Amino acid sequence: MLKPIDPKHFAKVCDALLGYHEAKTATKFLDERTVVRATWRNKIYRNKNVRRKEMVVTFGEPNYIERAFIKACKKAGEPFPVKKIQFRFYPKKRA
Repeated sequence: MLKPIDPKHFAKVCDALLGYHEAKTATKFLDERTVVRATWRNKIYRNKNVRRKEMVVTFGEPNYIERAFIKACKKAGEPFPVKKIQFRFYPKKRA
């Protein structure tokens, strides 16, 4: 069973993703076993005619990429939980 999560964490992650338009996902690590993640459902800049912007907010256990990040932070001696929100970006197109 998941422990209750303070709603201010959801607001911080959503605000961070809204403020950084190039990012696809914003992740906040609460502890080793709990993360809060906000992700755009679609690329927000792909179609200029679309007026709706959908964001999905998930919380719970970290996925395999986030687990590898946690492991690397511990190995590097970084204090956990990481205070900054981590961003993931859309892949760049080749020229």
